[in-house]
Amino acid sequence: MTRQDALVAVIEALHAEIAALKANDVAALESATQTKLAAIEAVAAHEATPPDAQIRELAAEAHRLNEMARIYVNLMAANVRRRLQDLAGVAAPAYRPGPRLAYG
Repeated sequence: MTRQDALVAVIEALHAEIAALKANDVAALESATQTKLAAIEAVAAHEATPPDAQIRELAAEAHRLNEMARIYVNLMAANVRRRLQDLAGVAAPAYRPGPRLAYG
């Protein structure tokens, strides 16, 4: 598998992960994650070769999609935490900014 093919596979797997997250489909998420990890290993096999512009562009797209997937996971975790607090009758702490420290 070429580096380009591997990066395309990572991108496709990230799309599948995001779709699985949106659908709450655990089996699809597991499958997409395994596919993504295998594709990442295939990309890593080419790390000695300097990336060209197309590879950098594909890597940037994969990074953007990975960040999107991370945001979905964080939102889901926050929703679960809030729901568990509601069920347990625990009030969520109010946001309070920390002390402002001056550096100089």
